[in-house]
Amino acid sequence: MMVVIGIAFALACVFGSYFIHGGKVGIFIDAWTEFMAIGGGSIGIFVAANGIKVTKGAIATALGLLKGNPYSKKGYLELLVMLYQMFSVARRDGLLGLESHFEDPSKSPIMGKNHLFMHGNHHSCDFFCDTLKVIVSGGVQPHSLDEMMEMDLDIAHHEEAVISDALQNAGDAMPAVGIVACVLGVIITMGKIGGDPAEIGLSIALALVGTFLGIMLAYLLVFPTVRAVVLKNRSESQYMNCIRHAIFSFARGEPPITCVEFARRNIDPSERPGFDEVDKAVKAAKNG
Repeated sequence: MMVVIGIAFALACVFGSYFIHGGKVGIFIDAWTEFMAIGGGSIGIFVAANGIKVTKGAIATALGLLKGNPYSKKGYLELLVMLYQMFSVARRDGLLGLESHFEDPSKSPIMGKNHLFMHGNHHSCDFFCDTLKVIVSGGVQPHSLDEMMEMDLDIAHHEEAVISDALQNAGDAMPAVGIVACVLGVIITMGKIGGDPAEIGLSIALALVGTFLGIMLAYLLVFPTVRAVVLKNRSESQYMNCIRHAIFSFARGEPPITCVEFARRNIDPSERPGFDEVDKAVKAAKNG
């Protein structure tokens, strides 16, 4: 949500200064063809370069920014408690006791009620359950399991980066598209030389709107969005790494509370639940 507020504030300041100095809104209404050239040109370039799948993903990712970052201290605390409960089941009932949970996570009384884990990141539940299946099947050493998880997360990271890279490239192209629209406007203006000076002035103004729009959309709209997407991807990667370190500790035979502590130490200090907070939440889950 903050990205929307920031962009709105930037646009308000830019256009506010324009209107304060006597700028007329009518010029932007008359320049609707410039919007068509730059908007349509940029969308066409994006689709041509990235295909429909990435385009749909970019739209969904941009809309997802309106919800804010779900990876808060509360979300991490819920994850740590869930991990503790799952590892406690394995310690109490053996590895086979986990099968009923990872075979159908949505019906698991432990995983099913963690909304962020189940729905916040489409990869987290599959990553956790698939890795537990590998552990239960046996024959995989902890260091090999860690290498396997690292490879899985690297692939997921590259997949996520495709959308942010595509948006970045679109932002880089927008000023150039704006220049193209401006040049076309100048060409039209050249055909009016010798005519009414007011009409020529209006034609030049319309051409310059093209350059303005290309630069403005790139730096005030697309680039902040790209940065917000990158930061969100980083939060998702940290959430996944939190799960990874907990599983690695579990595979080495560490007690559940130690596995949780390894996961907790992987969280940014600004979002990391305190040791006492985790201990209290774990005891509450036990008693519950």
